[in-house]
This record gives sequence, structure tokens and C-alpha cells, in this order.
Amino acid sequence: MKKTRIIPCLDIRNGRVVKGTKFKNIKDVDDPVKLAKFYSESGADEIVLFDITASSEERKTSLNFVKDVAEEINIPICVGGGVGSLEDFEYILKNGANKVSVNSAAVKNPYLIKEAAEAFGSEKVVLSIDAKKNEEGSWSVYVKGGREKTSLDAVDWAIKAVELGAGEIVVNSIDEDGMKKGYDLELMKKIKEKVTVPIIASGGAGKYEHFLDAVKYAQVDGLLAASVFHFGEIKIPDLKKYLIENGIEL
Repeated sequence: MKKTRIIPCLDIRNGRVVKGTKFKNIKDVDDPVKLAKFYSESGADEIVLFDITASSEERKTSLNFVKDVAEEINIPICVGGGVGSLEDFEYILKNGANKVSVNSAAVKNPYLIKEAAEAFGSEKVVLSIDAKKNEEGSWSVYVKGGREKTSLDAVDWAIKAVELGAGEIVVNSIDEDGMKKGYDLELMKKIKEKVTVPIIASGGAGKYEHFLDAVKYAQVDGLLAASVFHFGEIKIPDLKKYLIENGIEL
């Protein structure tokens, strides 16, 4: 039986952890090093750090906090936001990250995925997809922190990215982001059925059942959340206990 990972996500803006709703109404939360250390000690399996305004501001990932976080914790770190070149991948990995997440730049230049996978290994290359349901009933890919719609279909894009060498995909539902009504299970399931790499569900977790549903219905490999962890609504040890009691191996 496959094992499921619990992954807190730290969205970073100006060196601080922040959180919004549907990618808007951003509020300050905490210091990234302090919060990452707390999650590591609480039993998180991995930490994701996103520099959420790097792409829209057309700048490189701010890495001041990554080194500090890496020195304080002993679980894997995935870093994204503003990644646009092989040099960016190398720099982030050298600064303590275990994986690099790419989004906007990969849409602009899909072969960045292939180049990075060949240079560093597929296991280091994570594609992050920000998706929103469209009028046709499928999901469109958005870039620049959810600000710009593209012509790409989310499921088709996931398939192509894996063919190019992406070793993991974070699927983030813009519709459900921060809403706490549950992950977009239909979207997660459709992508999971089409690719062979791990899928991380993101956007919408609000209660224990939402995490369980994502594993049981959509068969995701990782459960990413922010608000419920940041504001103490769900504690990671309690969530792990609940999932284990419901037959999920962590």
C-alpha cells in the first residue's frame, strides 16, 4: 500500500508567511523559519515554500529564508516561485531545497522541465498547476500566482509535463483555495488517472474528512494544506492519528 504525505505549505511574501482566499485577501501569518520548525517537530513529512509574488513581479525566488529553514529542519523542502532557468534550479537546490517547483516558466517554456529533469533528476522537478474550472466544465491553467489565464487544459498539461520529465505534480484548485470546503476531488482524480507520478492535492482542506476523501476517492499521494495548520484548526499529530485510524498508511 502506498504511503501518504502530510505537507504544510508556507506562502512567502516579503520574507513572511501569508495566507489568502482564492489567491486574494492576503493576510500575515508568521515567520517562515519559526513555522517550518514547528511543523517539522509536529510530524510533517515535507514542507513547501512558495514565493508567491516572484512570478507576477517578474523576479527571481527570494532565497534568504530557504537556507535558514533548511538549517532548522530535517524533512524535505520543496521551493517554488519565480523559477525560470536551470541556474535557478541549481541555486535553490544548493541553498538547501530537496525539490524545486516550477509553474509559470514551465508554461512559457515546457522544455525547462525536460532540461531540469535531465540535469538534476525527475525526482527534483515538481510541476505546480494552478487550475480553475471554466465554462466548458474542464479546468484552465493559470500562471503568475493565479492572476493570468492560459489556453492550457490542466489535465492535458499534467500529462505533457510528466512526458517531459516532471517527477511530481502539485494540483492547486484556485476555486477552493482557502475556502475550507474540501479539495477539488474531481480535478485531482482526473489528473491522477492520467499520470504515473505522485500527485499532491492542494487548495480547500478544512476538516479531517477532506484529507481522507482526497486519498480514498482521488488516490492522491500527498495532502498539502495551509490555513488549517497555520491557524491551529487542525494539528498534524491529530490529523495523522485520524488518517491511520481510517486505514491510511502515512
